[in-house]
Amino acid sequence: MMIFLRNLLFYPVFYIGSVFFVLASVLSIPIGPKPLRRSVAGWSRFHRTCLRCLLGIKIKVEGTLSTEPVFYAVRHESFFEAIDAPAMYDTPVTFAKHELSIIPGWGRAAKAYGMIFVERDQGAKALRKMVSAAREYSQEGRPLVIYPEGTRTPHGEAGKLQAGFAGLYKLIGLPVVPVAVNSGPMYHRFWKRPGTITYRIGETIPPGLPRAEIEARVTAAINALN
Repeated sequence: MMIFLRNLLFYPVFYIGSVFFVLASVLSIPIGPKPLRRSVAGWSRFHRTCLRCLLGIKIKVEGTLSTEPVFYAVRHESFFEAIDAPAMYDTPVTFAKHELSIIPGWGRAAKAYGMIFVERDQGAKALRKMVSAAREYSQEGRPLVIYPEGTRTPHGEAGKLQAGFAGLYKLIGLPVVPVAVNSGPMYHRFWKRPGTITYRIGETIPPGLPRAEIEARVTAAINALN
């Protein structure tokens, strides 16, 4: 019963509140990047507050994030990782599926903020476009965030990395920091449960490794909490 009541409170509070943050983000676009980034980060921190106060979900970080531009390869078990990214990292540039770009208001704000949308049906053309955008953002000092499994993977299972990850790693030429996260048992698609979501920051992996090695090391590191 308590879980039901927690969720009954969380959904209207978070999603109605999100409408105001999206509107603030869209309205801040003509003003400049700083107000937009504050709005996006504020939305992500608002989500954390809702998790803690309404759902009883705490967040724990093991390890230290990089202070340099890097390529974060993050385990993907739920929507939590995507919503939490602006609160977790410093103005991150996230790779996301193209379908999200058509969400009214949110898609426009995400593009202006610096999200890179993946057009999977465009092949090499899409890859070149993503690499160009990623290099430009990393030169500004912003970290890149990718979910290399390409889709949500149930907790306890080791998902297969998408082929595009190794290509981006090779072409962008940044160190990779793998990040394990165990959000699945708490942050279900609908019924969310109290507990502690843990991030575990892995050892930095240098650029230039062969595909088999980078994929093996990232797979092992992002599954460290399984």
